[in-house]
Amino acid sequence: MGVVTYDFEVTSPISPTRLFKALNVESGKVFPKAAPHAVKSVELQGNGGPGSIAKINFAEGLPYEYVKHEIESHDQDNLSYSYSVIEGGPLGDKLQKISFENKFVAGADGGSVCKSLMKFYTIGDCVFTEEEIKDQIQRMDRVYKAVEAYLETNPDVCN
Repeated sequence: MGVVTYDFEVTSPISPTRLFKALNVESGKVFPKAAPHAVKSVELQGNGGPGSIAKINFAEGLPYEYVKHEIESHDQDNLSYSYSVIEGGPLGDKLQKISFENKFVAGADGGSVCKSLMKFYTIGDCVFTEEEIKDQIQRMDRVYKAVEAYLETNPDVCN
């Protein structure tokens, strides 16, 4: 098993607290409303804290039926959380899991910056290329931008 690490940042006009809440605390309500083209529903097993499992069911016609996230940490005071994709989605025959560490901070011009560290745990000697990583980021970014647009047009959500 190998590990491929990838750092990236995403800026947003939405405050760090609101974006953290929408993407983590209230994702089960927000994702299907903000991105119905991508997310059909979110099912939570547990209380949303470490050890909980979130199953995200995707809309028909997408490459994946669902993905399961295991929540590893959740720090509302520091606006950070981490989780691993443990089933479904892009795992297949190349990846054992994908881990994410996310932290939301204030942006220089207002809004926020989401700083993410991704770790791709490969099976055996499989290689997960930078092109495959960028494809996964683009898929996530479409939902992220849909959530951002939803929050912009619904200022009372996640306050």
